[in-house]
Amino acid sequence: MNCMIARLGERLVLALPEPGMPIIVSAFSAAGFSDAGLNDLLHRAGRVNGMDVAVPSAVYLPSGGHGTFGWPAIAGHRSGKNFTFHPAGWKVSGSAGSELTLAATDSSAELAITLHFKLSSVLVMHTEIKNLGATEYFLDRCMAGTILVPGTPQNYVGFRGSWGREFHECREPASRKLWIQENRRGRTSHDRFPAVAIESQTTMGAQSVHAMHVGWSGNHVIAIDPTDDGRALLHGGELFEPGEMILPPGATYASPKVYAADGANGDAFDLWPKFRAAVRDDVITWPGGKMRPRPVTLNTWEGNYCDHRIDALKEQATAAARLGIERFVLDDGWFGLRDDDTSSLGDWFIDRRKYPDGLGPLVDHVISLGMEFGIWFEPEMVNRNSDLYRKHPDWILKIEGQPLLESRRQMVLDITRPEVSDYLFKSMDDLLRAYEIAYIKWDMNRDITHAGDAQGRAAVSRQTRAVYALMARVRKAHPGLEIESCASGGGRADYGALQHTHRVWVSDCTDALERLSIQQGARRFLPPEVMGCHIAASPNHQTHRKHTLAFRAIVAFFGHLGVELNPLELSDAERQELAMWIELHKSLRSVLHDPAASIIDYPVVDGRHVFGVALRDDETRDEHLIVAIAQSVQTLQEQPQPLTLPVRWPESHYTVKLLGPMPPPFVRHHPQQLAVLSGETTVAGGLLKNFGLNIPQIYPESAILLEIKTVKE
Repeated sequence: MNCMIARLGERLVLALPEPGMPIIVSAFSAAGFSDAGLNDLLHRAGRVNGMDVAVPSAVYLPSGGHGTFGWPAIAGHRSGKNFTFHPAGWKVSGSAGSELTLAATDSSAELAITLHFKLSSVLVMHTEIKNLGATEYFLDRCMAGTILVPGTPQNYVGFRGSWGREFHECREPASRKLWIQENRRGRTSHDRFPAVAIESQTTMGAQSVHAMHVGWSGNHVIAIDPTDDGRALLHGGELFEPGEMILPPGATYASPKVYAADGANGDAFDLWPKFRAAVRDDVITWPGGKMRPRPVTLNTWEGNYCDHRIDALKEQATAAARLGIERFVLDDGWFGLRDDDTSSLGDWFIDRRKYPDGLGPLVDHVISLGMEFGIWFEPEMVNRNSDLYRKHPDWILKIEGQPLLESRRQMVLDITRPEVSDYLFKSMDDLLRAYEIAYIKWDMNRDITHAGDAQGRAAVSRQTRAVYALMARVRKAHPGLEIESCASGGGRADYGALQHTHRVWVSDCTDALERLSIQQGARRFLPPEVMGCHIAASPNHQTHRKHTLAFRAIVAFFGHLGVELNPLELSDAERQELAMWIELHKSLRSVLHDPAASIIDYPVVDGRHVFGVALRDDETRDEHLIVAIAQSVQTLQEQPQPLTLPVRWPESHYTVKLLGPMPPPFVRHHPQQLAVLSGETTVAGGLLKNFGLNIPQIYPESAILLEIKTVKE
């Protein structure tokens, strides 16, 4: 087997056989690579009744029919024929830099394939298939990329959940069976976030961890296919409905992007920062090219729902400004005849019953207070009880002859139709031009079923791309606009959506206790500044739990901070305390959201959650840590373990300061412990790193916030 070599920096080496798909020689560890003797090493013997030629197992995007009997990552046919794919004539470009492109053709199948690789903090991959034939090609499957997991997989870590319980890490033992996750909800989904991590053990006994995320807001598939030599191939890409991807002559399918990384020496906490860096460096595009401090936001939903009264909203805005809030977002209820969630979606004109003079008086009042104004839209949906549906009942996704299933009394508009997309763009554009609006909360409150277009063809893939195109069109017309991706909470929180938005509403559940685990899972893939984390009312509207304001504030403190309540309903003491937390967050957000800051995220032990950030300056040897300690349940142990801190310079001295609350919610404490936590004691870095702080036991559903800083000599 004689192969040409394609290489991407020190992270990826592929062998290109003639013919055949690339062979993964080395992924994520190609430093010092030399191809001396490689072609000899590629040969291997099959089992007694196996193939008579050397068939590799580590194939990038394998297809069936060539002695590889695993899960095909590419599959299709031409009216039942040409159902195998074996490209040849590989052309390599960009191998010397951070991007690599491989292109080849299969003259028999009449297809061309182009593989794209980009290297940053993660490996970014996507695939293009072009139909070179004179007839239609039925593409049944085309994964965006593949990574090879070395050694023997031990555990799979997925991110599952439901509405109000997103991003929960679920670990399961690996097996020799095909593992597959398919999502058919038409959006990222709450229950099957498009990512998985694999923990494995190499032949030398070392541990490794690899992860992949599919940056796509439609249907997706992730497959882990054990190879015949004990390793595993991890594939990710878009999931097609039957007959959804039919390529006419000359047409090209371009897959979404997948993002993959490994953790050094099997360390998951080396893995997750790479994904967060990818969002910052490769995914999000900020207005003006640079992120500004994330404005503290008041969202009106839980404080008002659809009951909009302009005088009351003005009073809330005035109260919000006094709290230090910087952005006022008017949620659902301002348009059509919208008094509840049963009507008016699609009627994007101002409800003159509630706003007789339009939105101008409220917008002007908000801006006069020094705040930005934002507004809620759900562009992709329509209610049966709406002027739009009565006028255009044909504008929805449906399958003729099949029952029309509504969800939340909503139907899905067919945005693949230019007239529908134009109508939605004009509706938003008119409002954005009429008023000084800096922000859109873009919601999507139902899964997509009956996703058939006007011709009855499956349309989830085209619908997803049409939504992206509409977002891009709105942003191009209003380059200073920021958009939040909301889908009943975290139902559209992938990197595909974040290419067009700037914030993710992590969950509709604002209960601080639930948010502890929700936000821990979300932090694996999302940097804190894009995670919407709000301080909500007590009792909580979703769970009816009662929590202290301090607990609610500390849990929300590290993300893009917001408030989800009516500030007029707070007592004077609560307003004073909330203003203190907001001011504290604003004073520290340059640390909390600094791309150079490391995320601190400890495993949960005995109900204790420890999380935070650490910002370090290697030149000045300054170190600044902000750490939260939250107790979810009553402890089993009589005393919590000492809290060891990841300080970088053990020889330096540090102060430890309790930022709040005061008094702290300790069950019992020694007076000297409070002295240490009040900054009155200077502590050696080696003690913090190795011995740790004896933090007293905290009451369940309570938290404290600490600041640790190096002492200036």
